Amino acid sequence: MNLIVAVDNNWAIGNKRRLLVSIPNDMKHFREETTGKVVVFGRRTLETFPQAQPLKNRTNIILSANPNFKVKDAIVVRSVEELLEELKNYDDEDVYVIGGDSVYRQLLPYCNVAHVTKIDHEYEADTYFPNLDQDPAWTITAESDEQTYFDLPYQFLKYERI
Repeated sequence: MNLIVAVDNNWAIGNKRRLLVSIPNDMKHFREETTGKVVVFGRRTLETFPQAQPLKNRTNIILSANPNFKVKDAIVVRSVEELLEELKNYDDEDVYVIGGDSVYRQLLPYCNVAHVTKIDHEYEADTYFPNLDQDPAWTITAESDEQTYFDLPYQFLKYERI
């Protein structure tokens, strides 16, 4: 299973239920990685999407403990165990965990590849992703050249579980 995330220098991912920054090339990278694939995320992440609707051209699976939560054009599962059972219907390489922080934390142990956009900046934040650089189970296996969005340097990194 994959995950895809954008982090700042402190591994922050959000503030007040919003992304820290929107970089067009990062959004393009996200679309290229996940289109035609399975995306797994939580209810609060869904609320940040345009019109709070599932992402187009993907199989959307939402992890929510709320027994009454339903979403048109998405599969809703109530637990990690139910999610893992549902994911048996898909190729592991086609599954991408896309957030938010609690879903990332619950599913990180099941992921083998992390696609990380690392932004060379420190934002005010209230939501963080585990620091893979400090986790000996993960190593960087690919990295893009440094890119910039206005004056903001960033790069795409691929981490793999050792």
